[in-house]
Amino acid sequence: MGTTYTIHPVVMGTKIFDKSMMTYQYNQGKPFTIPIFTWIIKGGQKNILVDTGEMNPIRSEDREAAINAKIYTFEEGLARHGLNPSDIDIVIHTHLHMDHCENDYKCENAIFYVHEAELASVHNPHPLDYRYLEDYIDDVEENGQISIVKTDMEIVDGIRVAHTPVHTRGGLTVFIDTPKGTAAITGFCIIDENYDPPPEIKGMEMDLIPPGTHVDVYSAYDIMARVKAQADILIPLHEPRFASVDCIGG
Repeated sequence: MGTTYTIHPVVMGTKIFDKSMMTYQYNQGKPFTIPIFTWIIKGGQKNILVDTGEMNPIRSEDREAAINAKIYTFEEGLARHGLNPSDIDIVIHTHLHMDHCENDYKCENAIFYVHEAELASVHNPHPLDYRYLEDYIDDVEENGQISIVKTDMEIVDGIRVAHTPVHTRGGLTVFIDTPKGTAAITGFCIIDENYDPPPEIKGMEMDLIPPGTHVDVYSAYDIMARVKAQADILIPLHEPRFASVDCIGG
């Protein structure tokens, strides 16, 4: 076996919205708080992040209580792991909705891996794609820091990305070899419940729930099923239980 890694979630913000934003056609009218993460990947020769989170997260007692964890600024979160933004070598983007890339410009020495369809979306978003704001990637693009992903590929030994256009057209799921098996940080915004639906959903012969925001709901379902089949450890991109977890896969 090659290089293995551990995954360290750090909360970089929160969102409060209707839970059906996560679970398509289910949980309407239920307020729900999700954490926004930076995932620090340890174990190789490079300092690697998956996404960079919010620049100025709202930090309040009620939001931290909702996710049972502390909310950090980008600098604070990295410092907990002995890092500064300038230490980051690689950032892998699941997608470019603003809450996943607001701190990109701080990583002046990093290479950013972004799918070509995601770059196209951020520069020319459909009116429905209000979560894109190209200002957050202008600096790294102008500095030549973006490496465009055109096909499923290995980023470094033990870390690969797969194009999974579930939530956005250029979503990338990140597969990471860990001592406990292959972990998948989903390239789409979901929670545990999407992969483990309640009995009333399973009773309709559905094994999973697509996200509330999706490119095509039918292909989303099928892609999500393929990701699940390839992973020993599923890491839904906004699952609250990871907010209070220090290490995954170790």
